[in-house]
Amino acid sequence: MSKTYKMTIAGLERELPLCEVNEKLDIAAFIMFGDVEITEKSAAELLKICPEHDIVITAEAKGIPLCYEIARQGCGDYIIARKGIKVYMPDPISINVNSITTKNTQTLYLGKDDADKMKGKRVLIVDDVISTGDSLKALEALVEKSGGVIVGKAAVLAEGDAADRDDIIFLEKLPLFFK
Repeated sequence: MSKTYKMTIAGLERELPLCEVNEKLDIAAFIMFGDVEITEKSAAELLKICPEHDIVITAEAKGIPLCYEIARQGCGDYIIARKGIKVYMPDPISINVNSITTKNTQTLYLGKDDADKMKGKRVLIVDDVISTGDSLKALEALVEKSGGVIVGKAAVLAEGDAADRDDIIFLEKLPLFFK
């Protein structure tokens, strides 16, 4: 029988499956894919506490539903930092990133058109969960390389020590599960 962690997010109860990261640590997996209700409500709650912004950015892939929904309910514009170069991405810029949920180093890319779109704009960085902050740092570096002005960093959940940070906006704290 799999173990779960029950929590309330944006007024909605969810049971998150516990997943082993290593022999000493489990994490509760928060997956927004396919959960339209949690995505819409989380976006609405975050918009109440986030600063004004012109554009929203996230990293591919788990933050995409939230990024889209925040843009849809708010500023109307968003960008996705891709994990691979696509043929439609002219003169891409890149940043390396490590994440607690991914074993290998990844690279995030933005095409010149997306980078130019952020220049001089107020940018809100969003993700589903902030844990180590490594993905967040990579997005910050991409925004700065592009000439965007970071006005906020937001997530639905702050995992572990991330909840103690004063530079991020989040709805709920997500504990780590040490064995």
